[in-house]
Amino acid sequence: MMKYLLLPVLALICWSCNQQDSYTKATDAQDAGREFIRASLDGDLKKAKFYLLKDSANLDLLDTWKRKHYDQLSSEDRRQYRDAQIRPVTIEPVNDSLVNYVYTNSFKEKDTTVLAVVKVNDEWLVDFKQVHSFKH
Repeated sequence: MMKYLLLPVLALICWSCNQQDSYTKATDAQDAGREFIRASLDGDLKKAKFYLLKDSANLDLLDTWKRKHYDQLSSEDRRQYRDAQIRPVTIEPVNDSLVNYVYTNSFKEKDTTVLAVVKVNDEWLVDFKQVHSFKH
C-alpha cells in the first residue's frame, strides 16, 4: 500500500518544483518596467528580482526597500498597492539601451517615479539604482 502512495507524492513534488519561477523575459523596456512595477506593488520580491539588473547595489537596494518600506506598511496599504493600477506617464527612450519609464499608480497618484530600464545582453532589466521619485 505504501509504495502506491509514494509514486503520486513524488510526481507531485517533481511537478511543483518545475512550476517555480515561470516568469517570462521582457520583450521590451515597457514590458520589463510594467512587470517590475507590478511585482513591486504586489510585494513580490522574487518576481521583482527576476526583472532587475542583478548587481550588488540593485539587489541591496531592493532588499532594503522591501524591508524598510513595503514590510512596514499597514495591511490596508498593502492591499491598496496590490489593487492599484499602473499609470504610465511617459516611456522615453534615451538611447537604444536605456529607457526612462515614468509612472504613477492609482493608489498614490501624486507620487511619480522615473524607472530606468536598460538593455543588457539583449535582455531588458530595471536598474533600480537609477530610480527617482517625486511628489507633486
